[in-house]
Amino acid sequence: MLYAFKITEMIHELKTWNEYFEEVFMGHKTFEVRKNDRDFKKGDTLILKEWDNVRETFTGRKLARNVTYVFEGGSFGLEKGFVIMAIQQ
Repeated sequence: MLYAFKITEMIHELKTWNEYFEEVFMGHKTFEVRKNDRDFKKGDTLILKEWDNVRETFTGRKLARNVTYVFEGGSFGLEKGFVIMAIQQ
């Protein structure tokens, strides 16, 4: 028997500057603000890759976080085309 279903969750690899990566790692930062050029959705997984913006290279550290809520721009001061994503481990 063949089952057809639609997979809606995506995995997104994202460059994340040191200072913000560390705050997510410590559990203090539980959101991501991004340009919505990837059509982020609730249920997606973010792979945050630490980027050293002084040396302009990846450090090798990565974190996986699940998107639990997506606030789309266009109201409350967030520019249209951007999102704020609630994230958790």
